[in-house]
Amino acid sequence: MKTIMAVLTAFALLTQGSPSATYWVFVANESSDIVSLVRFGPDGAVVEQDIPVGIMPADIDGAHGLSVEPGGGHFYLTIAHGTPNGKLWKFSTADATLTDSVTLGRFPASIGVTPDGRMAFVVNFNLHGDPVPSTVSAVYLPGMVELERIAACVRPHGSRVNRAGTYAYAVCVGDDQLIEISVDRLQVSRRLSVRPGREGVLSGSTNPPAMAEQRCGPTWVVPSHDDRWLYVACNANGVILEVDGQTFDVTRRFLAGKGPYNLAVTSDGRLLVATNKGSQSISIFDLQDGKEIARVPASRSVTHGVTVSPDNRYAFVSNEAVGAVRGTVDVIDLAQLERVATVEVHQQAGGIDFWKMEPQGR
Repeated sequence: MKTIMAVLTAFALLTQGSPSATYWVFVANESSDIVSLVRFGPDGAVVEQDIPVGIMPADIDGAHGLSVEPGGGHFYLTIAHGTPNGKLWKFSTADATLTDSVTLGRFPASIGVTPDGRMAFVVNFNLHGDPVPSTVSAVYLPGMVELERIAACVRPHGSRVNRAGTYAYAVCVGDDQLIEISVDRLQVSRRLSVRPGREGVLSGSTNPPAMAEQRCGPTWVVPSHDDRWLYVACNANGVILEVDGQTFDVTRRFLAGKGPYNLAVTSDGRLLVATNKGSQSISIFDLQDGKEIARVPASRSVTHGVTVSPDNRYAFVSNEAVGAVRGTVDVIDLAQLERVATVEVHQQAGGIDFWKMEPQGR
């Protein structure tokens, strides 16, 4: 009897973290112009399909930002290294075929899609030449038409739309700002300085930082599950800011690892997940008390993007790696607070988003 109980106990411990569903994510590999479809289930994580992208035969086009539309019928990909302007490409998820594209600004990067799937807000990061104010492209997705190129700030990044579909948000790496864009009016409605010691709502359009001052260097913003809060990753000083979505006041500060880069929140409002680009790790915060409850080592260096499954069980993290070393996708169990799977993809794995999940047995 003791032997049987021991076997059953060992089996329970072994299968405790086994997924009860199969999950799929898309990840863009910037230095290889390949989008990888990664599947994770009871058999672990595998690359199910590699999708070649890009049009320049003698150079890398730079598959950078990636976003799956609500409903999962299409995914959108920014091709960053234009001559000089980049593009937004639209792919069918059913057969991974390119269905349409539109030319945007210089070095389009991250993509925020409205909950109805009709609009995208794409930051034009603009790495060409001197750091000058750039734009956010508002794109009507059914027709892939750029409706407006909205004057923004220096090197906008981290585009996300709130759950209500009323505002798009981005951060300004070059001049330490968080900007709010009205989806209806297609213009910036508010700006917040996130520079340490000078945080506050701005009345003007720019806030150029002095070189000697401490920097936030924001790289990402994500709204909370109920749009009450905004979370901003300060890549330069290792802090994540919590901002009141109504008043634009900074309410809390979370200490992360070196170089927090991308953020995701669980749909139940419990957890905030941050990739630490400079310390090869993932920070997980309990949002009720604001404490970091785990710091999980990543499998490769230059930890980049993160997306969370709809059941809030797993976070999927992309790691760029360096040089010719292939990047990886890590699967983090948000119940066990540990990495449970890793799969190698291609060079400079970056933009990542969740596609679908299916219960076992289907």
